[in-house]
Amino acid sequence: MAQPNDPAPRLQPIGAKAYPGWTPAMVAALASLRARGRKWYSLYDKVHATEVLRWSWGQVAANRGAAGVDGQSVRAFGAQADLHLAELQRLLAQRRYQPLPARRRWIPKPGKRGRRPLGIPAVRDRVVQAAAVNVLEPIFEAKFLDCSYGFRPGRSPLQALDRVSLALAQGQPWVVDADIRGCFDTIPHAPVIAEVAREVADGTLLALLTAFLQAGVLEGQDFQPTERGTPQGAVLSPLLCNIYLHRLDQALTAQGFTLVRYADDFVVLCHSQAEAEAALGAIRQALADLGLTLSEEKTRLVDAETAAFTFLGYTFHKGWRFPSDQALRRLRAKLRPVTRRQQPRPVRALVAAVNPILRGWGQYFRHGHCRSRFARTDAWVRMRLRSFLWKRKARGVAHQRWPNRFWAALGLFSLSAHVGSADPLRRGAAV
Repeated sequence: MAQPNDPAPRLQPIGAKAYPGWTPAMVAALASLRARGRKWYSLYDKVHATEVLRWSWGQVAANRGAAGVDGQSVRAFGAQADLHLAELQRLLAQRRYQPLPARRRWIPKPGKRGRRPLGIPAVRDRVVQAAAVNVLEPIFEAKFLDCSYGFRPGRSPLQALDRVSLALAQGQPWVVDADIRGCFDTIPHAPVIAEVAREVADGTLLALLTAFLQAGVLEGQDFQPTERGTPQGAVLSPLLCNIYLHRLDQALTAQGFTLVRYADDFVVLCHSQAEAEAALGAIRQALADLGLTLSEEKTRLVDAETAAFTFLGYTFHKGWRFPSDQALRRLRAKLRPVTRRQQPRPVRALVAAVNPILRGWGQYFRHGHCRSRFARTDAWVRMRLRSFLWKRKARGVAHQRWPNRFWAALGLFSLSAHVGSADPLRRGAAV
C-alpha cells in the first residue's frame, strides 16, 4: 500500500479535482444518469478498491490530526500502512468492518465564551471515510448549485466573499445574516441518508454511512450514542452537510433569492427590507422541512449601508470588507502564548514561531480593506517581541533599542508588506 509520498495512482479528472476509482465510463455517465433520473449502483466495491484506499490514506496522512479512541496516531498507522490498509480492505470486502466511536474533544469557540465539541474518528475510520467521500463526491458535485462554496473542490472562502461583495455592489444591501442552531450536531440521520439515496442505490454503502453516523462518541470512559448529527471533525461531515443543505439551496434559489452558503454559514442578499423579510420566512420554512431551526438570537436583518455584518471572518460595511474584530482577537489569542515574556528560547526562535501564524492569517485576510488593521497588528506583534527582549535585557527604551528595521533584519513577517495589490471591494468590482 502507498505511503503519502508514493507515486499517486492514475486519477480520472472530474471538474476541478481528480478522483481515484472513477473510470472514464463512470465520468461519462455522470450527466446522463442524472438527466434520465437514474441512480448509481454497485459503488461499495469502489470504496475498498486498492487505489482508492491508498489515495485516501495519503489524504489522511497529509491532514495529520490527533489519534482516535484506539490511541493510534497517523505516524503509527503510517509505520505499518501496508498491513493496516490490507486489513481494512479485507474487513470491508467481507462486510465485517465496524467503525469505532469518535473521541470527544472540547475546543474553545473562536472569539466566544463556551466550547464546542469535536468528534475525532480513529485513523482507520478516517481512511474509510475519505474513501467514501472520494467515491460519492463526484456524484453530488454534479447536482450542487453555484451558491454553495464550502468544502467543495475548486471553491474557496474567497470566492464566497467576492460573491457577497458583488451582490452588495450591484444594489443588494439588505442582508439576512442567519445562523443554523447546532447544524452539524442536529442533522437527523435517516433524512440525510435518504438524501444520499436519491442518487445512490447501493444498500451496502448506505449502511456504511449509517454505521459512521451511529458509531457514537467516547468522552473519557463515557460512551454516548449518536442519535442525531454528524460529528465536526469527521471526514464525511462536510459532504453530508452539503448534501443535506442542498434542499435549502434549491428552495431559496428557486424563489430568486441571492444565497451565498459556506457549509452551515450563509447569508442572503436582497434589494429591500421587504425582500429580506420574505427571504427570512423562506429560510425558516426550508429549515423546518429539514428538521433544523435558526438560532434566533444570532439571526438578523441588516442594511449594509448603515450597519455591519460579518461573514467568514470578514466584516462588511458600506461596500467595504475588512478583518473582523473577532478575527483580530482570535489572532492575538493565538500569538500571546507564543510571545509570552517568560520563556527561555532566543528571539530568533520566537520570530520563527510567530511567522507561520502571521503568514497564514495574512494570506486569508489580505483580500480586503486591511491596510490599517494590518499595520496595527504588526505594531502589536513588535510590541510583544520588544517586551520579551526588554524583560531579558532591561536596558533602554524598547522601540529605540529594537526599531522596526531590527525585526525586519531578523525576518519577522510583515502583514503590511503583503497587502493585496488591488482592493476587490470597490463598488462594481468584478468577481
